[in-house]
Amino acid sequence: MPLTRRDFLRASAAGLGPGTALGSLLGLGASLAPATARAQQLRIRDAKATPSVCPYCAVGCATVVHTIGNEIVNIEGDKRSPHNEGTLCPKGAATYQLHKNPNRATKVLHRKPGATEWEEVELEWAMDRVAQLVKKTRDETFVERLSNGKLVNYTPAIFALGGATLDNEWNHLQQKLLRGLGVVAIENQARI
Repeated sequence: MPLTRRDFLRASAAGLGPGTALGSLLGLGASLAPATARAQQLRIRDAKATPSVCPYCAVGCATVVHTIGNEIVNIEGDKRSPHNEGTLCPKGAATYQLHKNPNRATKVLHRKPGATEWEEVELEWAMDRVAQLVKKTRDETFVERLSNGKLVNYTPAIFALGGATLDNEWNHLQQKLLRGLGVVAIENQARI
């Protein structure tokens, strides 16, 4: 049976939105599922799928990271997960951008006191420098006992701030290390 103009308009009005191309297709009974599945296949055809966990809040939504060689090409929610069922919040959905952001710092930069320019330094040097400064600050400000004799073993001069891209395991280890150094000002804000 040929499709008349009137049947086409009636089917369009019954779709998602009158006069829209998508509404017209759906109103006529056309399914976009095969095209969507084909596009999904083409996007990650040669990619290796690796199960992972979203790096943001404490929920731990399951993700699938698709890589080709050593390059991440896609990150999406894992449909097999019982608690997020493939869905991700806006932060989780933007995880790919965390890795593929052209503005992401990939080299260690250091600006000497009084300098106006940053210079690139080796990671080993930077790690040693941070360790030296933490030890120096702790040694200079460590309080073993209060004036009344109470044992406290803390340093008031070091503060630690974690963020949403640090997972629970890292935060746990960081807290253990910092508390071992006597740091009491430890905060992690993963809900922003």
